[in-house]
Amino acid sequence: MIDLFYILVIVQIAVGIYSLWDGFQWLQLVRKRLASHAGFYTPVTAVICPCKGNEPGLDENLAALANFDYPNYEVYFALASSLDPALKAIEQVKAISPHPVHIVIAGPADACSEKVFNLRRTVESLPENVDVFVFTDSDARLPRGWLKKIVAPLQDARIGATTGYRWIIPSGAMGAGGFASALASAWNASVATLLGRAGENFCWGGGTAIRRQTFEDAHVLDFWNGAASDDFAMTQALEAARKPIVFCAECLAPTLHPWTGKSLLEFTNRQMLITRVYSLKRWLMGALAHWAYSLTLIYAAVVILISMIGGDTWIELALIALVIPLLAAMKGAVRTVAVDELLPQWRGPLKKWNWVWMLLAPIVPFLFAWNLGASLASKHMRWRGVSYELVSATTTRILSR
Repeated sequence: MIDLFYILVIVQIAVGIYSLWDGFQWLQLVRKRLASHAGFYTPVTAVICPCKGNEPGLDENLAALANFDYPNYEVYFALASSLDPALKAIEQVKAISPHPVHIVIAGPADACSEKVFNLRRTVESLPENVDVFVFTDSDARLPRGWLKKIVAPLQDARIGATTGYRWIIPSGAMGAGGFASALASAWNASVATLLGRAGENFCWGGGTAIRRQTFEDAHVLDFWNGAASDDFAMTQALEAARKPIVFCAECLAPTLHPWTGKSLLEFTNRQMLITRVYSLKRWLMGALAHWAYSLTLIYAAVVILISMIGGDTWIELALIALVIPLLAAMKGAVRTVAVDELLPQWRGPLKKWNWVWMLLAPIVPFLFAWNLGASLASKHMRWRGVSYELVSATTTRILSR
């Protein structure tokens, strides 16, 4: 038992050291991106934002989309129904927007998720003069310079797409909801730092830019047929076309969203199910990493407890095992430094929650382990009030609306 303890713990310490080194590499990437010039490529662009329902901060989030520091773009809001509560906020933005705002009513989805269906209908409605499509989500609070930064790298026609990622800023006091928000943020932060490695990037639906010509050449609309995930289906299309996806760390998107324990599990379970269906390789790598981490610490705790009960030496064992979560917390601290530099305008709220990305980082793999197990147990998910069954990457069943 002790021999296995040492083997498992030493392996995880080695993995943790590599992960910490990878965190410093991500910090270097962030600083390199921040030091680079955004460029001057500003083609005619359509900003496409699917919306459903009301949510805290929706008015401010949508208003930000109409106020980018960008010379020639129009905003397209996509809704499934004209009865959607989000329509009121959209109409208010349209009334005061300095840029043209369009509302696309897609109608009921058929054989794909509502989001994918809304995006399809919107893309199909765009005028021929639009050169670049930018996709974003209604829960992000994007700064004025964001659009220019995410579009500029597309000046290189060899690039398939550029992408950012969300950074969840917790809300509320540290009650049940506050802890759920904090854990959601820590969970999401670990995904953000996966981006940046050449050949391993993926599109994020809340912040992706792609040339129209590339979108058509890669047959993204075909990959959206029957799809539940817009971003992973687009990733598949670009990977099939051998077009690289560039991660723009400077386009990190602040996301202020209240969480409950239920919504946290719904969100994280859904993300892992989508990953399993659309990117099995990424899912397997995540399963190996998070299950190994979780099982090692559980086994270590059992060995230490047995040693304590038996009167054997246990302090040495505990100190060695403690190195594993300590390395995870250190990587969380590196993420904190990077995000402070990426989001200077949010430094106040970030400072309040800095502890989240450090102290909760060691807990996050246990949540991932649960999510990965849940994604094996069922292919059902709930998203914005609609229940789906993800039969495959090309077949989605709508179970209830």
